[in-house]
Formats: sequence, structure tokens, C-alpha cells
Amino acid sequence: MTQLDQLKQHTVVVADTGDFESMKAYKPQDATTNPSLILAAAQKPEYRSLVDKAVADLKGGSLSGAGLVDAVMDRILVNFGQEILKIVPGRVSTEVDARLSFDRDGTLAKARQIIALYEGAGTSRDRILIKIASTWEGIKAAEVLEKEGIHCNLTLLFSLAQAVACAEGGIKLISPFVGRILDWYKKSTGKDYTAVEDPGVQSVTAIYNYYKQFGYGTEVMGASFRNKGEIVELAGCDLLTISPALLGELQASTDALVPKLNVADAKAAKLERLTLDEKAFRWMLNEDAMATEKTAEGIRKFGEDIVKLEKLVQAAL
Repeated sequence: MTQLDQLKQHTVVVADTGDFESMKAYKPQDATTNPSLILAAAQKPEYRSLVDKAVADLKGGSLSGAGLVDAVMDRILVNFGQEILKIVPGRVSTEVDARLSFDRDGTLAKARQIIALYEGAGTSRDRILIKIASTWEGIKAAEVLEKEGIHCNLTLLFSLAQAVACAEGGIKLISPFVGRILDWYKKSTGKDYTAVEDPGVQSVTAIYNYYKQFGYGTEVMGASFRNKGEIVELAGCDLLTISPALLGELQASTDALVPKLNVADAKAAKLERLTLDEKAFRWMLNEDAMATEKTAEGIRKFGEDIVKLEKLVQAAL
């Protein structure tokens, strides 16, 4: 068996891409997208029709200016999601505009708009995860959405504080970013890390163990991998979202893959339970330089790519 086949026995494999052909090749259960992936895909000739369709459906209607651009952007995201759901049997994650990361009410409104578009196209909300940055405002918005039956994927997550707040809020799924944590530590220390020593691997392991020990239902989906070793060390995690390049490496290998994370070991760990209100959350996050910097950087980058996608839409209009 390939390592990918072995991994699928212990972990739900999710494709981290906007490329449909990669999804067909590796047969993941779910798929995740983000503004950067959608921007990259939207500029490829084979996906241009999804942009053109969104423009054609809305151009000449009652909307104009910024409102029209915003509506076309939402339609593009949903068009991609609809196509992805024809390929994967599970769920697709669709991201809220990163510029709303500190706007609880704006995030709620946008998430509801996206779900309404999916449902208007005949897709059940059970197959959609709304991706929201793991800010305090984002987590609080997701808490409200979950009560409405709109399931969320809290992304740009780099710390236990963010993870605990999500679990306490009853969030469906979190995406702790493994590789970006490694990037920060390599730059900060000048050191190289083995897969076992990898700070990103250790962070996700700690979150997984905390959730299982205290019985939280929130799913843990490791994300943003830099090498295959990180994935191997997190085998057994609830889900892992993996780029096509690393899916290819796993597919090409027949080395043994043994699950490293499991509920029994998590329950046996001696962990302290955290209680976080807003003040405690903000202080704990502030004390973690890596998590503070990487969350902010990620929001900025996704925001920049949303602006680029807007320009592409304006040109098409």
C-alpha cells in the first residue's frame, strides 16, 4: 500500500488546492480553498469559465460599483465550491473575506450570504464549512453560526489559546498551520528541525491531545505542510489538508506509516484545563510572539490576494 492509502486508514485526507484535476487524481474526502488558491486557479484558462459565469449572471442587474464586485466575488467562490463538490464526497471549505477578520457582524453577514448562495444552487449547508480567521471576533462569529447550523473551519490558527477558544465555542473544525509555525521558528532560531522536533507538529499534537482528553467534539485538521515528514508525524489526526505536491509524494512511497496520534495516549496525558475569557485569550495570544505574528501575516496575505481577485473581477466587468 502507498503511504497515502495507509494514511487514509487513520486520518481523513483533504485536498488543499483549487485544482480540480489534482482532486480527481488523489481522491480526498474533503477539499479546502483559500483566497490565494482561488486567485491562482481563477487566472488559469481552464477555470476562467467560472469567473465569466459569475460576471455574466450578475452584470446588467440591479447591482453596480463595489456592491456588484462583491457579489461577483461571492459567486466565484461558490462556483468553485460547487465544482469541487462534484468531485469530493464530503465537504468544501469556503473562506470569508480576510478583511472582515476583526468584524464579527461583517463576518456573520458574509457567511450567511455564502450559505444562501450554496443553498440557492441546491447544495446543503452540511457540505459547506465557512472558513474564518481565528481572531477573537472570528471565533465569536463562528460560535453564532454553529448555532444556526452553519458549520465553520477556523483557519490561521497557531496556538493553544485559539484552539481552546474554538472548542469552547462549539466550532466544527479548526485548521492549525503546521508549516508556517516551522517557518517562524527556523527564521527565529536559525535551526533546522527533524519531523519529530518540528514546532508545528508539536503544536498540533498538543491541541489534539487537549481536545481528546477533555472530550471536545471540534475536529482537528492539520494544515500548511512544508514536507512529508510533518504529515507522517501527524498520522492519526482527525483530518489533514495536504497540497497536491505532498499528496504525490505520499502516493509515490510504500514506506510503512504508523499513526502517531490516538485517543488513548491523549487521554493518558497529564494536561491542565484552560479557562479563557476575552481578556485571557488576548493576553495568552499576545504572549505567543509566533502566533501573534503569523496570524497577522496570514490575514494580510489573504487580504492582499482578495484585492488582486477584485481587480481581476473589475477587469472582467
